Amino acid sequence: MIKKKMTVKNKQGLHARPAAMFVQVANKFESSISVSRDLEKVNGKSIMGILMLGAEQGSEIIVEADGKDAELAVVELEKILDKEEQR
Repeated sequence: MIKKKMTVKNKQGLHARPAAMFVQVANKFESSISVSRDLEKVNGKSIMGILMLGAEQGSEIIVEADGKDAELAVVELEKILDKEEQR
C-alpha cells in the first residue's frame, strides 16, 4: 500500500472538472484508491466521493493506493493535484 499526503494546488480545489480528471485517472488503475481529508475517507474512483471532500486550494489530503500499480497511480494522481489550473 502506498500512502501519500498531498496539497491541492488547483485554484478551484477538487471541484467539478478537476475532480472529474482525478477520477478519470484513478479509474485507469487496478489498485483500489481512497482519498481522505480530515476525518472523511472516500473512494478515489467515485466523483461523488471526491466532491464530498470539499477540498479547496491549499487543502491537504491523503491518497492511498493498494494494488500492483499503486505506486504509478499515486504519481499520476499527484500530477493532477499539482496543476494550478485545469483546462
